Amino acid sequence: MSHLTSLRRGRKAATATLIAAAAALALTACQDDGSGVKSGAPAAPSAAASDSGADSGSASDSSSAASGSSSAEADGGGSAASQSPSGQGAKGTAVRTASARTAAAASTDTSSDRCTADELGLRLGRADVGAGNIRYPLVFTNNGKTSCTLRGYPGVSLIQRDGQMIGKPATREGAAGKAVTLKPGGSAYAVLHTIQDGLNDEPCWKSPYLLQTYPPGSKDAMTLRTSELRVCGGEFSVTALEPGVGR
Repeated sequence: MSHLTSLRRGRKAATATLIAAAAALALTACQDDGSGVKSGAPAAPSAAASDSGADSGSASDSSSAASGSSSAEADGGGSAASQSPSGQGAKGTAVRTASARTAAAASTDTSSDRCTADELGLRLGRADVGAGNIRYPLVFTNNGKTSCTLRGYPGVSLIQRDGQMIGKPATREGAAGKAVTLKPGGSAYAVLHTIQDGLNDEPCWKSPYLLQTYPPGSKDAMTLRTSELRVCGGEFSVTALEPGVGR
């Protein structure tokens, strides 16, 4: 074997060794490192991480958007109620509560001839002041075409502008009395009683915006615009109905 031939074989062997080493290194580099990421392909993990981040961001944004939408809806609902000039949501609840309490204070009457709210007129008579007491006749007039009857006590409350009741419904004063039959155009009255300011330590209530009343047995309220009847000393009562218009 010549020297030249030996040199060529040595070169080939060295080349083969280098190729084998490179292949082994590449194989090792491409194996999974246990984290699920190929250490020999950094671009792919970066892209995956980027996509994952984008998905995460999208999910987060969606969640935030949904949360924001819910908050906006909730705020919108709340704002709608709070921004309403009359506070319709709260006012509606207050009116229903005041009405229920006023109705409960009226006498029960299930008779077929009872006077209903839709056939009655309502007015507040002139105040009668004496000996520290203030009394007002609350007059009901039959505006219908047939006779009807009122029995017992009306339910009466004072209402402020937002629909909330001022104080409490009028308490009953005196005996229940007899049924009052009203011919068309006829009237009956109950007396509302309070006292003058300063007769005891209890402060006066706010001046009312409305007087609300339920005739005995009625399921419908009647209201009268007045700021005159101001309750003082915590004294607020109503008598049973009797014929006439009072003083």
